[in-house]
Amino acid sequence: MAATAVRYLRSVGAPTATGPDATTAAERFGVLPRPGLRAVGDDERLPLDPAEFRRVLGNFPTGVTVITTHDENGPAGFACQSFSSLSLDPPLIVFMVGRTSTTWPRIARAGAFCVNVLGEEQGGLCRGFAVSGADKFAGVAHGPAPVTGSPLLEGAPAWVDCSVQAVHTGGDHLIVVGRVEALGASGESEPLVFHRGAFRRLGD
Repeated sequence: MAATAVRYLRSVGAPTATGPDATTAAERFGVLPRPGLRAVGDDERLPLDPAEFRRVLGNFPTGVTVITTHDENGPAGFACQSFSSLSLDPPLIVFMVGRTSTTWPRIARAGAFCVNVLGEEQGGLCRGFAVSGADKFAGVAHGPAPVTGSPLLEGAPAWVDCSVQAVHTGGDHLIVVGRVEALGASGESEPLVFHRGAFRRLGD
């Protein structure tokens, strides 16, 4: 599994286009070298029931985002709760993605992504991006984010356009640090909130 993740990260340095104008993600966005990855050791595994882990941690409410990217095969994206701001100077954000994600290698190849913060009426949109194997962008209006060109979903009350800054291991997930290239917010919608396994609205 660690070897697969390493291959994903190494692929960031590969050209994302062909011909004389081809550039690497490092050239376009100044992406830093990736750290080495390793598998989780047996001595790091706690004897916890996964269902109990989810139940307890589900008491912490989170916002909901869709992380999008665009590569030579078109747009890609996935629903993500594990997103947070990280640093003001330099401006950095962080999100976590499962190592088995089929979208992550595409983000790694592109070297860039857009965080779309979802509003309270976009629960259905989130469910669509949480399904594997479907055409997640079917019927979804979007345009290019201003710097990276990653898909910016129509109606998202806030968005953050990022290049990949660093990637770290985190058990069965990867911790992706993004450098903020551009961002914006409409302020026209309350956020979509996920709590105890269900979507909520502020004040519920």
